[in-house]
Amino acid sequence: MAAVRPLQCDAVAFNASKRELFTINSRYKSMQRRLRVQWSVQSMSGTLSLERLKRVRLWITVGPREKFTASELEVLKEYLDWGGHVMVLLGEGGETKYKTNINFLLEELGIVVNKDAALVSDGVLNREISRAADKEVKGTFEEPPGNDPKALAFLYPYGATLNVMKPAVAVLSTGSLCFPFNRPVLAFREGKGTGKLVVLGSCHMFSDQYIDKEENSKILDAVLQWIMTDDAGMNGTDAAVPAISEYTMIPDTQVLSEKLQLCFQHNEDHSRNFTSLFDMSLFNFSSASLPRIVSAYKELNVKYEPLHRAIRPNFEALLPPLQPAVFPPIIRDLSPPVLEKFDLDEAFPSDREDASNSTDDNFEFQKQTPTFHDQRDAQSILSSRIFQELKCYFWVKSAVTEQQNGKWRLATPI
Repeated sequence: MAAVRPLQCDAVAFNASKRELFTINSRYKSMQRRLRVQWSVQSMSGTLSLERLKRVRLWITVGPREKFTASELEVLKEYLDWGGHVMVLLGEGGETKYKTNINFLLEELGIVVNKDAALVSDGVLNREISRAADKEVKGTFEEPPGNDPKALAFLYPYGATLNVMKPAVAVLSTGSLCFPFNRPVLAFREGKGTGKLVVLGSCHMFSDQYIDKEENSKILDAVLQWIMTDDAGMNGTDAAVPAISEYTMIPDTQVLSEKLQLCFQHNEDHSRNFTSLFDMSLFNFSSASLPRIVSAYKELNVKYEPLHRAIRPNFEALLPPLQPAVFPPIIRDLSPPVLEKFDLDEAFPSDREDASNSTDDNFEFQKQTPTFHDQRDAQSILSSRIFQELKCYFWVKSAVTEQQNGKWRLATPI
């Protein structure tokens, strides 16, 4: 019987031949009920063959824990080229933890599941998946609506990151608030005239425990809509330049903490005879070759004499010639302290100078306050000014100081 084309099939098959972590009867019942609304769901066990795969529209493997044979991987590739759809879900640790080899197939299609772990807060890379999940993408009158990485809030438990290369397209990422930063976790791949491939780094995300958390169910509906129909597509701008970062490896601190090493070297076992530890063949002084040296004089007809007679030694002084110091060293004096300058004569005046200064102040005051008579003519004002000047002059000149009762006083001016 000839196989029908995928568009005419309505069956979805869950693989059960590689000890999958989840099956339709084990913690994936919620996803099974969603699929049964439009398609028939069945379990596929045994060796994979192209004839069996052509009877289903979508083949799903959720956490395989055994390796595929080379013929089975080739069958899956032929199934994609024929037009069938494949959905692969793995988990934290990748192939190493699950002991599978599904990356041999995915690498040829531009997707690789890494051997790491990731936690996600926001990571929508393509705006079309937000529209497929009925999430409004807002924009302005001047600028069209762009991609909003926080349009979908999803929970990504026990998941790994992906390496995505063209023609595959990264759809979801780890976001910017977790580690590793901006790494793909969900990827789509569609060729010309071939089937569609979906790779998700967490098989727990659509399990019964997490499918109703946050908006995981909306993401599942968007993924199934993209696979099973031609209505949903990917935005070309977001697919060409996705907001992802380079993959950076970091040391596994948990494993390193369990392999502690001492900071000191272990002592080696040595023999009790410590003299055996010395290697005398490296540097030694011996006279074993002296007889051969003496016989060499006779063979060369050279007179033998002590070496110090043939070559006069010239001993170099270890230190330069020194002369004793007969004069004490001249030590530089310290600079004077920085003090405020003030006038000693002004601070400590004698009694006579203090009295003279007081008289000068009174004289200046009297000069500045002249006395005018009632007459206001020029001659009277000039006569009064001259009289005041003469009066002050004779008063200063005849000022006599005398001490009475321990106090100074000025005599009455003449």
